[in-house]
Amino acid sequence: MTVFHFFNCAILTFGPHAVYYSATPLSEYDTIGTSVKAFIVYFGTTLFKLFCLATFLNVPENDSVDLYQELLKAIIGFTDIAGIYFVLTQLTHRNISQNHKFQAVGLGWAFADSALHRLLPLWVGARGLEFTWEHILQGLEANANLVLNLSLASLGSLMWIRKNKPRTLIPIIYLCAGILATMPSITSYLRRGLGWHLTKVIGFELCSSLTMAFISWQLFSVCQKPTN
Repeated sequence: MTVFHFFNCAILTFGPHAVYYSATPLSEYDTIGTSVKAFIVYFGTTLFKLFCLATFLNVPENDSVDLYQELLKAIIGFTDIAGIYFVLTQLTHRNISQNHKFQAVGLGWAFADSALHRLLPLWVGARGLEFTWEHILQGLEANANLVLNLSLASLGSLMWIRKNKPRTLIPIIYLCAGILATMPSITSYLRRGLGWHLTKVIGFELCSSLTMAFISWQLFSVCQKPTN
């Protein structure tokens, strides 16, 4: 039963990444190399963020929320945008379209996030003797993060690759990218600051990921149209 529970949670956590890759044209154009590069850059970006957090943040003596500390966390969270910028613009890729490139980068970024933050807890916790909903909820959270990272990568491609986009949309694109980059700090504040239960936080993440995906898709569609 414990092994069965582990595999169920693992499929819920990592299965959507494989399904997305195989069900979209990404598999046809062999974009796995781009996803691997994003995977590697994510780990480098995370190490840099950990260094910044250890250098500039103080360990709280209690469970109270320090808004200054949370603001610093949000600022450090913008490192993800820098990492995605590096993958999209500075690394060489095979001759793939802009649409496929941002999807491959977002997919690799999301898979690295799930592997780094959920694989070990899943291996240790989901194999326990006592059944818990925690790892199922973490799998749902991984799905929300997949959508959020794809949205962030699409906005990144609009910011740095798409040149002839409508000027009126530029502030909206940057605002949405900023919201996505600070989403971990927002959810952290909801948990620690407002005391939201894990199920409520994940519900918020799922709703916000779908909302931001719809907005990103609309922005990308408008920017793809030829301008006069």
